Amino acid sequence: MESPQVIYENKDFLILNKPAGLLVHPAPGKEQENSLVDWLLKNYPEVWKVGDEPATRPGIVHRLDKDTSGIILIPRNQKTFEYFKDLFQSHKIKKTYLALVVGNMKQESGIINQPIGIKDGTMKRSAYSSKMQKPAVTEYKVVKRVNIGKKEFTLLEVSPRTGRTHQIRVHLNFIGYPVVGDKLYGGSRTKLKGLSRQFLHAWTLEFTAPDGNRMKFEADLPPELKSFLE
Repeated sequence: MESPQVIYENKDFLILNKPAGLLVHPAPGKEQENSLVDWLLKNYPEVWKVGDEPATRPGIVHRLDKDTSGIILIPRNQKTFEYFKDLFQSHKIKKTYLALVVGNMKQESGIINQPIGIKDGTMKRSAYSSKMQKPAVTEYKVVKRVNIGKKEFTLLEVSPRTGRTHQIRVHLNFIGYPVVGDKLYGGSRTKLKGLSRQFLHAWTLEFTAPDGNRMKFEADLPPELKSFLE
């Protein structure tokens, strides 16, 4: 399994580039699978007592899906954890993703304002379910339109204004443009030969650091995604 790349570090926090295929923290039924938490405890053991649930999620203040690559922020002490937790909860951290979706998106930009709930009998998220429904807002704009073989796709820059589980994937599928490789929400129509993961990458993260400085970090598309656009 590929290890995360350290983009930046100081005494208070880390900025990492997480590879696709790596769980952020152990999940029920997958306790034996390698995770970002395992890597953190080995390389930055001070995080073992950081967080709301340090026994299972030490140092984790936000997360990325297993098959989503890109930037993730890790606090190294409890004071910094509380600071960033407040920023995430108050939506004062700007997150931007790159997503390749199925189809030629006609509009150049838009905002999806659609609550997300949980589908009955599952833990799958749904824009049609009222169960445990929460407000969710996603902004997007077209970067470019591409043809791969005889199929049309659109590369989007996507900024979630709220932080719901699977929000980007659920919202883009809701408007009819599922993320390439997203078998859970888009089904077989999202399959792209030679790509074994979903085309969703946490590209930039922008925030005001605890010392008051405005900071922005960027993680390039990994080679397995970049090759499809070239």
